[in-house]
Amino acid sequence: MLLKAPLLLGLITLVSDVCSSDFVDISRKANHFALGVEFAVFHFNQVYPDEYAYKLLWVRRSQRKFTLIYLMELELGQTICSKQDEDLENCPLQEGLREKKVDCTFVVDIRPWLSQFSLLNSTCVQK
Repeated sequence: MLLKAPLLLGLITLVSDVCSSDFVDISRKANHFALGVEFAVFHFNQVYPDEYAYKLLWVRRSQRKFTLIYLMELELGQTICSKQDEDLENCPLQEGLREKKVDCTFVVDIRPWLSQFSLLNSTCVQK
């Protein structure tokens, strides 16, 4: 009976970790997280009412739930390129009085085996 107690305690601990609804910090370089960031920035550019495209400047927070739901806080900067341009990574940022930055929080659900991305929540504030 004494041998079963640690096993049961370990199982209870494992179940509580898996069922936790809290986000945990992860590396900004995590494979699926990086895909989620690309999706979030792409979605932002599709819906934000601006003629210029925005690109990623900084990842402030990178977190994940156990089910591949990612929470990301991103700083985006307005470029001189239009939304239709393809190479936004190499597109220069607006400078001077035209410079605009936006802080956004996104929650993205990723199903990589289906190549499916869903934006669950987003909030953006212009700086």
